[in-house]
Amino acid sequence: MKNNTIKSILWFAFLLIIASGCADMKQDKLNVILIMADDLGYGDLSCYGSEKIVTPNLDMLASEGIRFIDFHSNGAVCSPTRAALLTGKYQQRVGIPGVITAKKHRHQGLALSEKTFAESFKEAGYVTGIFGKWHVGYHTKFNPIHQGFDEYRGFVSGNIDYHSHVDQEGFEDWWQGDVLKKEKGYLTDLITQHAIDFINRHKDEPFLLYIPHGAPHYPIQGRNSKAEREIGGKNGVDFFPYGSEENKEQVYKEMVEIMDDGIGKIIRELKELKLDKNTFVLFCSDNGGDRKLSSNGILKGFKGSVWEGGHRVTAIAWCPELIAPNQQRDEPVLTMDIYPTLADMIGVETPEDIDGISLKKHLFEGETLPERELFWQHGAQVAMRKGDWKLVLENEHAKPKLFNLKSDIGEMNDLAEENPVLVKEMLHKIAWWKEDVQTFKNR
Repeated sequence: MKNNTIKSILWFAFLLIIASGCADMKQDKLNVILIMADDLGYGDLSCYGSEKIVTPNLDMLASEGIRFIDFHSNGAVCSPTRAALLTGKYQQRVGIPGVITAKKHRHQGLALSEKTFAESFKEAGYVTGIFGKWHVGYHTKFNPIHQGFDEYRGFVSGNIDYHSHVDQEGFEDWWQGDVLKKEKGYLTDLITQHAIDFINRHKDEPFLLYIPHGAPHYPIQGRNSKAEREIGGKNGVDFFPYGSEENKEQVYKEMVEIMDDGIGKIIRELKELKLDKNTFVLFCSDNGGDRKLSSNGILKGFKGSVWEGGHRVTAIAWCPELIAPNQQRDEPVLTMDIYPTLADMIGVETPEDIDGISLKKHLFEGETLPERELFWQHGAQVAMRKGDWKLVLENEHAKPKLFNLKSDIGEMNDLAEENPVLVKEMLHKIAWWKEDVQTFKNR
């Protein structure tokens, strides 16, 4: 009996040690929150020079972490960048080179054969959630819950009414998983509420939280604006995209500041739950600002162009335990780098055919990134980056233009005639790249 008692005590002690070890392992896993704004201009945050819009919470993240000044979206519009984000590949390689629209592309979407960062996180034992804009497939077979996410509340189109949640073609567009489910509330606030609820429900397990905001994409609506859209549409399905608010500049400011306020609530929730030191937060935009209301600062061009204003975006990384405060990074980074970076952080492998690179040591140790050639394409517009040099082709027949971004970030001084050898080399590289990323067509 005595021996049995001793054995029982030893066995119980052993189980306690194992349980303690498992708990430590779970606590050591880094939580990840990825926040993406929609059509935010490079000059729309106060920490990026805005004197009109006040964003204290994003400013705080920047002051406590890293502010990127050479961060780029893969696309000049919504869907391509999101496809690149999810897969770590050039969007052309996965068959989404342009916007997926409700009117023309309802059966087009991100192929289920493509592995997403959410699927990698699930394999690593994470619970995964997305709350907000999807825009890489309207059909339910492309829904986020079929592409690695355990939970989804949001909209699948390019934009919806912030109050009625109807898209610009007149379709109802607010989902719980792959089922339409009505829910009252202002879009940005709903996204924040669901994100905070997700954090609270999963605070004791490692989580991946993707928050793709609709703000500040049109329609331009604040909390007190009226609903503009009805299911089926008014007079058919033709809506005035920007809405009927008279003072759109003031409402646009409100939209950005409400998003910032929601981000502040999320950070405060992390701190209250004592998760802040074990959570990595990355904020960025899906492309440059809209020309009607956004500010891109000194950058040339806006959303929909391959000029810097179309794809150079605001981005901030924050993780108090791993990232030192008040840092700035001026090396070129693309959206497609996020997947391999996050995978490297949690120790999982990525598909061999991705185009992005891991930024883990760059973020945490300040390691210099390897030199590489980068490409953008929007319709017939193409651009290439090689070091400080950028080549722009405005269409297939246009004369190539060459800029040195180090001395001319506004792309005002064309140096193509002075550098014919470099222009020829870059044109050759663009032709090679365009051929290489068309592999999707041959699958």
